[in-house]
Amino acid sequence: MDVSALTLTQLRYLLAVDEHRSFRGAAESCRVSQPALSMQIRRLEEILGVCLFDRGKSPVVPTDVGTRVVTQARLVLRECARLPDVTQSSDEVAGSYRLGVIPTLARTLIPRLVASFTKAYPRVHLVIEELPTDLLVRRLLEDAVDGGLAVTPLGSPAIHERHLGFERFFVYLSPKHPLSKSPEIRQSDLVEYKPWLLSEEHCFRTQILHLCSIDLRQQPSDGGVRFEAGSLDTLIDIVDTGHGLTLLPELVANRLAPERKSQLRPFSPPVPVRRISLIHARQQERRPLADAVLSILTEGLPASLRRRPTDAVIPPILPAHRRKK
Repeated sequence: MDVSALTLTQLRYLLAVDEHRSFRGAAESCRVSQPALSMQIRRLEEILGVCLFDRGKSPVVPTDVGTRVVTQARLVLRECARLPDVTQSSDEVAGSYRLGVIPTLARTLIPRLVASFTKAYPRVHLVIEELPTDLLVRRLLEDAVDGGLAVTPLGSPAIHERHLGFERFFVYLSPKHPLSKSPEIRQSDLVEYKPWLLSEEHCFRTQILHLCSIDLRQQPSDGGVRFEAGSLDTLIDIVDTGHGLTLLPELVANRLAPERKSQLRPFSPPVPVRRISLIHARQQERRPLADAVLSILTEGLPASLRRRPTDAVIPPILPAHRRKK
């Protein structure tokens, strides 16, 4: 097989069709006409001597061999994109770095990163995107991002985790909640008083379900309100109106106004914590840039988060129906 006529453009078009599952959508994303893109995919198939997509299905899906070619094409383009990096001197931190951040860390960690990072590393173009955990992992494996800030352990052999800190959990109570008289909250207290939760795409939600031993399938459906929020700020506002309680990670709790902090309660030992890490795919680590991100974030963290706890680390358990995908 002579692949000398194969082009990087053909591989980019291949990945676009795989991502959009549509020749039209792929052409629009690549800003070319659909006939031009289709012709290049046909040419690629002729070079390789295989059919890459089942065009009889809607949406378009790759064939079995097409799936393998897509995987290899992604590796080829990934390595090609690194050519500018190898021209930099070994001790120079420069280039671009794409960082994904889960929503419950974005508001508290990114402000600590941006100002200090741009001052310390002016030759780095840092691109930051907010992503839920499962999408962040997928983007890492697809090389759509270089690294991520997430809660670990993820239990994936394809993901490398570099420890950053441990964040304690706090209970945030409505002003007249029965538990507000307690100086500390036991985990068993939350079985009776169900907390308000984030929506399903947030790993912090599944940590709370695990911590409180809540099975939503067994919740009564004949009364009460069940609301799942997109942000912790919304849950805080609901609690402030005098309704129930929620759980907050330490950095969010630290940002509360002084009048709101009186509504916080710590957990009695063992205190639940979540582990924060910089993650990346093992085969795509960009060590100097990753080290730079890690060092700036570590320097900006409160000392309480940098100490290794002796308490219970709650893993970011993904919902069962999403782990199967």
